[in-house]
This record gives sequence, C-alpha cells and structure tokens, in this order.
Amino acid sequence: MIFLIVGTQFPFDRLVKAVDEVAGKNGFDERIVAQIGDSSYRPENFDAVPSVEKALFDRYFAEADSIISHAGMGTITMALDHRKPLLVMPRLKKYGEVVNDHQLALAGKFEQLGYLLVACQAEDVPGKMEQLKSFVPQKRQPSAEVVAARISTFLNELAQLKN
Repeated sequence: MIFLIVGTQFPFDRLVKAVDEVAGKNGFDERIVAQIGDSSYRPENFDAVPSVEKALFDRYFAEADSIISHAGMGTITMALDHRKPLLVMPRLKKYGEVVNDHQLALAGKFEQLGYLLVACQAEDVPGKMEQLKSFVPQKRQPSAEVVAARISTFLNELAQLKN
C-alpha cells in the first residue's frame, strides 16, 4: 500500500493529479490511501479524504509499503524514523504552492544523502513511483558531535560580530 500525504494546511493538486494519472494506467495494481487536504482536484483512481485522525494516520503510515508526500520536514523525519521508502514532490513558488523554494533545497539534500526520492515535476512522478518499489533509504545516523560543532561555530561567529 502507498500512503499519499499532502498535509492539511494547503492543497497540493499537482501531486495528487500526478499520482492519480499513474494509478490510472494499465498494470498499476498498488492500493493507494490518500490524505489530500483541501485539494480541489478529486482523484479518479483511488479514494482520498481531506484529513485523517491521528490514530488512523499512524496506522496507515505503519502499514504502508511506501510514502508519497510533499517535501515537508515532518513527513520526511517520520519516514526516516520508520525506515519507509519516500518519494517527495517539493511545493514550488512558481506554482504559488509556497512563498519560497525551501522544500526544493531540503528535498535535494535528502536525496543526495540517499534518504528519499524526489520528483520536482509531474512528468517525473511515473518513473520515480517505479523506482520507489525497490528503493531502500539509507539509514540515518544521529550525529550529535557534528550538530554540536555547527552550533559552536555559529555561536563563535556571533561572539566575533559583537567584538
């Protein structure tokens, strides 16, 4: 089962439509469960609801073979914590989906590290959904020392600015 998540704050018709088009092709036989927020696009090839209560959301997430989502940090973190294969489509400023392209930069970095797959445009979705079937995300290694060093550098730079 694929769990499609777009968040609840903003619609993401571009992603919902792209996944729906793939689901409508001959030979596609995976079940899709979808939480699509306030999307105006209504999928024809899978059932979708605007929101899902937390307990049911957690159950779908746990049962899913893979996740498809916007490139929100909360979903990315949850997928990494659960070792779920994840395909993200960043919301883009040029489509009025966000105020800046922070999701594009975030998704690119996480893809570079081997944690997820990225489809920036609708035409990328079919190929990336095919890749998702066999994608195994890299295991995330906590690195407290690296974070502490970055914080230390930042604080030292702030202190130098004051002097």
